[in-house]
Amino acid sequence: MDILNALVAFANFVLIPATAYGAQLALGALGVTLIYGVLRFSNFAHGETMSFGAMVVVLVTALFQSWGISLGPLPTALLALPFGIAVTALLLLTTDRVVYKFYRKVKAAPVMLVIVSTGVMFVMNGVVRMVVGTEDRRFADGARFLVNARDFKAWSGLDEGLAIKTTQVITVVVALITVAALFWFLNKTRTGKSMRAFSDNEDLALLSGINPERVVTITWLLVAALATIAGALYGLDKSFKPFIYQQLLLPVFAAAIVGGIGNPLGAIAGGFVIAFSEVTLTYAFKKVITYLSPDSWSPDGLVQLLSTDYKFAVSFAILIIVLLFKPTGLFKGQSI
Repeated sequence: MDILNALVAFANFVLIPATAYGAQLALGALGVTLIYGVLRFSNFAHGETMSFGAMVVVLVTALFQSWGISLGPLPTALLALPFGIAVTALLLLTTDRVVYKFYRKVKAAPVMLVIVSTGVMFVMNGVVRMVVGTEDRRFADGARFLVNARDFKAWSGLDEGLAIKTTQVITVVVALITVAALFWFLNKTRTGKSMRAFSDNEDLALLSGINPERVVTITWLLVAALATIAGALYGLDKSFKPFIYQQLLLPVFAAAIVGGIGNPLGAIAGGFVIAFSEVTLTYAFKKVITYLSPDSWSPDGLVQLLSTDYKFAVSFAILIIVLLFKPTGLFKGQSI
């Protein structure tokens, strides 16, 4: 029984949260890797793109709730997602036409686009703060838990209760659907194949008659969808905080680079590597060890390798190690 209690505790605080967090990072990293693979630069404004998309979802969700529109046990935010994607796509396409297009025309160095995207990041952050302020916002409704700890205890007879939040399950399901749709688009449609060709060899793609501006437009549309879904799912699972997405940029980039930047499959793998590393290294294992150890012995401390304050430091350390020893990442993306 103690082994089962230990497994439930581990699932509650490591396995389930890390799986949901990994799905969120994977979607964010997919946006980063698409921009790097097709447009050839690291978009430092991607975290704020996630924030902007989540902000629109928050506002549309509040509007729907005021009208009495809901999905019953599911969050109303799922209905607001398409509106968030549409507004974010409009923002990204406008930003591309006003800012990035000029630098593509003059064939500016990638580092110049990185600097420009940093400026865009601060502008977008200011817009989000002016619209919704800096306070935390919760926009989840419907059933909070799919599996309740108290009910699980009564059913199983265990001391430890399993709790699975509805938002965690929604995160994984929506992420699976989104990733499947993206890979189908990239591998089965003519437009997706033209994007892959453009990413592999831009000059050869142009000689084949591929329209580069159309590829750029489709890329931004896909990035808008991925960023909005990732940002909204993260906000639903935790809460919407305008500043947190700027910090989230580090694990998102770490996930893209660890998996192999420019490689969509690598972005997904990298997201889960970073998520499980962060959660596992900052989890206090005292409860798990207490269940597994003899009754006469229990650790005095929390048995925690790192404080949760160092969660993002884990991402940074993994990023540095990968850049030093395997710059192409786990799935042999493009070297940076």
